[in-house]
Amino acid sequence: MKGKTTFSDAVFSVRDFDEKFRYDGKDLGVTCEGEKTVFKVWSPLAQRIRLRLYRDHLSEAWLEKELQPQEKGVWGIVFQENLHGMYYDYLVEIQGEEVRTADPYAVGCGCNGNRSMAVDLRRTDPPEFEKDTAPELQEEQIIYELHIKDFSYDARSGVPEEYRGKYKAFTINGTNGEYPTCMEYLKKLGVTHVHLLPFFDYGSVDEAGDEGQYNWGYDPLNFNVPEGSYATDVMDGTVRIRECKEMIRAFHENGIRVVMDVVYNHTYRNDSWLQRMVPGYYYRHHEDGTLSNGSACGNDIAAGRAMVDNFIADSVMYWAKEYHLDGFRFDLMGLLTVELMNRIRRELDEAFGEGEKLLYGEPWGADYSPMECGLKAALKENTCYLDEGIGIFCDDTRDLIKGHVFYEEEPGIVNGGSGFEASLFHAVTGWRDGGADFNPVSCAQIINYVSAHDNFTLWDKLVLSMHARPDFSERYEDVLAANKLAAFIYFTCQGRLFLQAGEEFARTKLGESNSYCSSPEINMLQWDRTIEYAELVNYYRGLIRLRKKLPGLCDKSPQAVKRIRSRRIHKEGVVSFLVDNKSQGSCGSWDNLFVIYNAADEDWDIMIPEGSWEILADGRETDCCKAAEKTKKGIRVEAHSGMLLGLCH
Repeated sequence: MKGKTTFSDAVFSVRDFDEKFRYDGKDLGVTCEGEKTVFKVWSPLAQRIRLRLYRDHLSEAWLEKELQPQEKGVWGIVFQENLHGMYYDYLVEIQGEEVRTADPYAVGCGCNGNRSMAVDLRRTDPPEFEKDTAPELQEEQIIYELHIKDFSYDARSGVPEEYRGKYKAFTINGTNGEYPTCMEYLKKLGVTHVHLLPFFDYGSVDEAGDEGQYNWGYDPLNFNVPEGSYATDVMDGTVRIRECKEMIRAFHENGIRVVMDVVYNHTYRNDSWLQRMVPGYYYRHHEDGTLSNGSACGNDIAAGRAMVDNFIADSVMYWAKEYHLDGFRFDLMGLLTVELMNRIRRELDEAFGEGEKLLYGEPWGADYSPMECGLKAALKENTCYLDEGIGIFCDDTRDLIKGHVFYEEEPGIVNGGSGFEASLFHAVTGWRDGGADFNPVSCAQIINYVSAHDNFTLWDKLVLSMHARPDFSERYEDVLAANKLAAFIYFTCQGRLFLQAGEEFARTKLGESNSYCSSPEINMLQWDRTIEYAELVNYYRGLIRLRKKLPGLCDKSPQAVKRIRSRRIHKEGVVSFLVDNKSQGSCGSWDNLFVIYNAADEDWDIMIPEGSWEILADGRETDCCKAAEKTKKGIRVEAHSGMLLGLCH
C-alpha cells in the first residue's frame, strides 16, 4: 500500500529482525481444550490486532476483542471457555492501515477457508483414533502416487455416489464389483505407501461448487487444514478434519502407510494470510523489490528465515502427530534449503524414530529464487549435503528410460532411443558410481520412477513417441512391451521405488500433458482398464512381490553400489550385470542375480555365468521361478524385454 512501511522496505535486516523477534513457542494459532481457549498470532509490525468471532462461516461478527502484545512480536488473548466450532478472523493494524486476515496457523476453517475456526481437536477424532497406528515399516518401500478425487470418481469404482471423490471413499473396503477396485485393489497390488497429492486447504476450487471442478491442489491457502471439497459437508469445518482422519486410519487398517504431498514453496495468493500478518517477511524479493517467482506461481516462500522455517517445520510435525501421517513429499523442494530439510528430518527422527517417516521431494525449482547468504538450496546438485534420509526424484533415470519429459517424441531406451547403455549402469547403482553430475550420499536418496502426476502418463508418452498418428483408445502391443520393460528396468535399480497410480494398467489422459485443472473424467482412474490390461497389472504386481525378496536391490547403504559388478554392453540396447544378493543375518533364496535388458529389435542370446540359474522374471512373467533353458549360445532374451535370473545355492 502506498506510504506503508513493510519488512520488505528493509526496516530491519533479516538477521536483526530474526534475532529480535524469533519466537520458538509451539502455541501459535488457537489452543482450544478443556474450559479454556487461547488465541495467539505472530505479527511484530502490528500496532493493534482485534479478534472477531462468528457463530458460522457466513454471519456477522457477534464479538470483537483486543489482543494484547506479548514477547517477540506475539499477540494473544485468553477465553475462560471452550470455543470449539467458533469461526474467527483478525483485523491487523500496521502503520495506521487495517487489513482483515484469517489465521495463518489455523487448524480449522470454514467453507473456502476465508474464516478460521477454533477447534478442540479431540472432538474431531473418529472413535478410538488414539489407538490408530501405522502398519510396520517394511524393509522395502513401494510408493504409489494418487489424487484423492481420481481414486473413486469413476462410477465403476463401486464406491457409493455420495462418497465418490471424497475422503470417505477410502473407508469402503469391498466394492462388490466383478473385479477389485479402490482399497481392495491397492491391497492386492502390494504397495506399502500411498502418496496423496495435496489435501491441505487449497484455493483453486470452490468448495461450495459442483463436483465437476478439479485441481491437483498445489495452491495452498490454509496449510494446517484439510481441503474441504473432499469432505461430505463443506459447511461444518469439523467434518473435513474427522473424515481426513478416517481416511488415514482406513489406510493403516489395510496395511498401507500414507505420505502427504506438501507445498511450502509458495502460496495461492500473493496477498496471503502470512503476508497480511507480517507484510514482506514471508516472501523472497529481488533487489528491485519485486517478488521472486522461482515457483512459477507468483511468489516464493522465504525459507531460511527463522519464522518461515519454524512455520514449515512446525506444520510438518503437526500433520505427523495430529493426523498420524507416515511421510512427506515436498513440492519444488529446490526452493527450500538444505538446512531446513535436514532440520525436518532430524525433528521427525527424534519424535518418531530414525527413518520411521519417509521424506523426499523434487530437487528443483521452476526458476531462480534468491536466498539469504550462506544457505544452500535443496537442489539436486546439493544432494550430498542432504541427510541420507531425504530422497530426491531422479529425473535422470526417468528420462533415460522413456525419453525427455517435455518433448513427447523424444525417446528413451525402451521406445527406440540410442546411446543410453552406459547411463543405465549408473542408474542401476542409484547414481552412486560417479557417473552423474550430482553425488548422492547413498542410493536411499534416489527415488526411481518413470511417471508422476506431472507431464504425460507413461502410456501416453510411449504412444506419442512410438506412433505417428496416436490413438489413445488403441491397445498397442509394442507400447505394452515398452511399458513392461520400463517397469522392469526401474524395479531392478537400487534406490527407492515410486509409481503413478494407474501406470500399471496403462493409464491414459488422452495425451493431455498437464491435467492439473482438466475434467475429473480425464484424470480419474478408469477401473475397467485393470481388466483390459490385467496382463500389465499382474506384471507390476509380480515385480512388487519380487523386489521385496531381493536384498541386493533393496540395500540402501552407501556400500550398496559394490553389489553391482560385471557390467557389460553386448550391443546397442542390450546390457547385463551381476548383483551380489547375499543378505546379512539371513539365508536368501539366491546368492547372486543376473540382470539383462534387451531394448533391441531382435531377440538376443547371452552367455550366463556358471551355476544353476532360475528365471525370476522375463518379458512375460514376474515373480516366477522356472529353470533357465541354456543353449551353446547362452540364454535367449526376447526383444524389448528384460530378464532377471537368480543363482540357486
